[in-house]
Amino acid sequence: MEPSSRAYCRGVTPSTLPSVTADDVRAAATLLDGVITRTPVVESRALSQLAGAEVVLKCENLQRAGSFKVRGAYTRLSRLTPRERARGVVAASAGNHAQGVALAASMLGIDALVFMPVDAPLPKLSATRGYGAEVRQVGTSVDEALAAARVEAARSGRILIHPFDHADIVAGQGTIGLEILEQVPDVATVLVPLGGGGLVAGIAAVLADVAPHVRVIGVQAAQAAAYPGSLQTGRPTAVTPGPTMADGIAVGTPGQVPFGLVAGHGVEVRTVSEELLSRGLLMVLERSKLMVEPAGAAAVAALLAAAPGEFRGPVVPVLSGGNIDPLVLLRVVRHGLVAAGRYLQLRIRVADRPGALARLVDAVAAAGANIVQVEHSRTDVELSVSEVRVDMQVETKSAEHRTAVVERLRAEGFDVAV
Repeated sequence: MEPSSRAYCRGVTPSTLPSVTADDVRAAATLLDGVITRTPVVESRALSQLAGAEVVLKCENLQRAGSFKVRGAYTRLSRLTPRERARGVVAASAGNHAQGVALAASMLGIDALVFMPVDAPLPKLSATRGYGAEVRQVGTSVDEALAAARVEAARSGRILIHPFDHADIVAGQGTIGLEILEQVPDVATVLVPLGGGGLVAGIAAVLADVAPHVRVIGVQAAQAAAYPGSLQTGRPTAVTPGPTMADGIAVGTPGQVPFGLVAGHGVEVRTVSEELLSRGLLMVLERSKLMVEPAGAAAVAALLAAAPGEFRGPVVPVLSGGNIDPLVLLRVVRHGLVAAGRYLQLRIRVADRPGALARLVDAVAAAGANIVQVEHSRTDVELSVSEVRVDMQVETKSAEHRTAVVERLRAEGFDVAV
């Protein structure tokens, strides 16, 4: 299993926690009744076998607007005063909070303006506009879009709807925790994708009060992990997110409200690699027939990284969202196939004589691999005049099969580079 890193905090005590309790979450649940979808839970036999414990997926990817974000957005917007509603709202998001705010604003008759990064996925842009919000693209990250939203709020008087750093947002997201307790009463471990922290903070707040025996673990993309360093220093500390497929959790600075709850409730934080994210997405898509975005697969990625039996079951990974650009999906699935040993790219030198390529193709077929693409080159300067280079993409059945294919080709005398 690929390891994941872990972080804890001992510098924040419960006395310093923001005021978000189980009662706040229950009040939000009442407010959201009939507004949001009570998303299903789905048992995964494949993940249960890997984890050595029962695994039940909480499918927020099937939520209205495609993610959990509408829970917090509607809770926050519905509590604005009539005067605040008249001023309109402004938000910033990589896409899911944008859609949640746009949908909630349309239901409540509030004018919404949303700032999104310039490279935000097209489906998220289109959906946000489709719900009636005005969209402006600025910067290359959620943090830059949020800075622009703050400027606009100060200039226009619009109410800033922060994606995670507000008690109402946290309480709304925490309603997922109540549903998990009702749907999986004996739940022992909850794995939660973690960006700014609103989702895991809300779930931790309600479980700490109602079911303190339940272990809550936040999962960040290693390329955009602000919480580990923040938990070590005892305060929100900014990082510069690197490139990650998990744009939905690529947040550079934890929010004050969620950080206090995450630290005070002793939530463990783990990080997962891009390979684990792609493998997690592929696993959910292939075995559970559920579409998730990379950020939405973070909890499953942590499960894949863990040793069998490491998490006490039932384990509930939260699939936080399913809004993924089809073009991104193609790349991520390919990445996941490679990471899982299901896809192999070979560079092979063969003699430049009739029948050499046919012998190579026969050897690949005999090894049980399926050739997807072949490119044949004689012009590489590293080749001798009597050689050609063959770049070959093949499908394999597993990591073990991938290794066996390479070993067989080398045993038959081919010069193979992977």
